[in-house]
Amino acid sequence: MPKVILISQLPLPYSGIGSWTTLYRNYLESHHQIDYIVCENPKGKFKDIQYSLVSNDLITRIVKRGKKNPYVGYLNALQNILKNDEKYILQVVDNFGIIKPLIALLQELGIWKNCYIQFCYHGFPPFYENFSGRWFFEAIDEMVLLTEDSYKAHKEYYTILPTRFSVLHNGVDTRKFHTLSKEEKQLGKEQFGVAGKKVFVWCSQDRPKKGLHIVLDAWKRVIEKRKDIALWVIGTEPKEAMEGVRYFGRIPNDELAKYLQLSDCYLFPTLWHEGFGLSLIEALHCGNYCIASANGGVPEVLQYGKFGKLIAKPNFVSEWENAILEYTDDSQKNNLFDPELYTTKSWNAGMNSIIASAKKSIS
Repeated sequence: MPKVILISQLPLPYSGIGSWTTLYRNYLESHHQIDYIVCENPKGKFKDIQYSLVSNDLITRIVKRGKKNPYVGYLNALQNILKNDEKYILQVVDNFGIIKPLIALLQELGIWKNCYIQFCYHGFPPFYENFSGRWFFEAIDEMVLLTEDSYKAHKEYYTILPTRFSVLHNGVDTRKFHTLSKEEKQLGKEQFGVAGKKVFVWCSQDRPKKGLHIVLDAWKRVIEKRKDIALWVIGTEPKEAMEGVRYFGRIPNDELAKYLQLSDCYLFPTLWHEGFGLSLIEALHCGNYCIASANGGVPEVLQYGKFGKLIAKPNFVSEWENAILEYTDDSQKNNLFDPELYTTKSWNAGMNSIIASAKKSIS
């Protein structure tokens, strides 16, 4: 039976905030199919998984500089696992740079044909140019994407696309991210001083592509017309004071759910082709109506408007102003979200299915 090796740029478990590392943590703490992890030394280790740790000592750093290959430590750690008479599924997450040196190593060892490379891509648009990227799709055996729309974007962009594809939607832990009862939500709002108000929330790092400046500009206009609303900004330090806006700064992921559970509408003004948007589905599971940019994988996540409102022109401040007012004026708006979608359980089952299929392909 082929062995499954996860090659991770980050030590797993990962102590910081990261969408795919959170997914793998949930997966590796349940029924999983991973045999080995190649990564730098983590603070703790998952049970029942073998590790081959990436060295970053002085000798390794010297060799990396000499060979101009930043992946020497990973390749050495991987080579410590590989055997000529075994077959392997190698999972790589978002690390495009490692593929060429990885293939070179497998060819040098004479075991390339014994390996099946699964590349999990958490972006949306094609990464490589059309013709210059053909080698990549000839080198890997399967690309796992977050949405069907991302696959369509790849299929339409590349003249030749010689590899298998799969789609695995993100999922969240519904033990944390779930709706509150009406009474619990009302009590929580009272404690935060927003009783009787529609609470909007934005949550991300404050980078221009995340669109906070667009939302704040729209809010200036909205707050002149409605006073029964509040905006919670999570993930960034306070900016200029503005009526109805409260900044919470960075909040640990374990505490995020309560803020989403007490809010009513999640604003997702992304200005780039987002792969999926993990915070978007966290908000959906907590009962939020969502207003989001129609960029990248977002329309598919919201089932093209079934679970919220999609903004076709997200760079237009007036579009957000109108959408916020429309939601505020319509107390009956509902996202019609199915809580069985986008869960840790479904992600774990999907990953196991993708690995099982790969095992059949290489066996």
